[in-house]
Amino acid sequence: MSVIIETDRLQLCVFYDEYLEASKSFWGDEEVMAHCSGATPEDLLVKIISGYRKCHEVNGISVYAVKELATNKVIGAAGFNISNSLETVELIYHFSKASWGKGYATEAAKACLEIAKYHGNIKYITASADPQNENSFRILEKIGFTNKGFKYFEDSDQEEPFYEYVI
Repeated sequence: MSVIIETDRLQLCVFYDEYLEASKSFWGDEEVMAHCSGATPEDLLVKIISGYRKCHEVNGISVYAVKELATNKVIGAAGFNISNSLETVELIYHFSKASWGKGYATEAAKACLEIAKYHGNIKYITASADPQNENSFRILEKIGFTNKGFKYFEDSDQEEPFYEYVI
């Protein structure tokens, strides 16, 4: 297990195949992913986990498995999607329903900001959320992101609040 960062209650770790079952509780759950184009089928989860592991190996930054220290269980994912360059990355986070309302998303998102600060190449972090997902807006604002207005996203076929954080 490769721990990237540890907080008071969480560890962010490189994704490994052994986290497939746990990832079904967030990426494979319709309710969790209702604001993100729906649940991901298991065959795609295998590719996603492998892709995030490879992304970390190549770029030194990725989306990570979030483990609860008290139980040593994977309860979510948090980290960065990379599009065109490492200068601007996108923050994402998803947590199992059992983990909602405990402040884990905020804690993991703050840890992600620390990872980005020490990476060296990242200058901007962006984030967006479905307009119905007010909890995500509160998290982004709480950790210092600035609302830049609305932006159209092709994958969701809608305008969404768009946020930015400057390193």
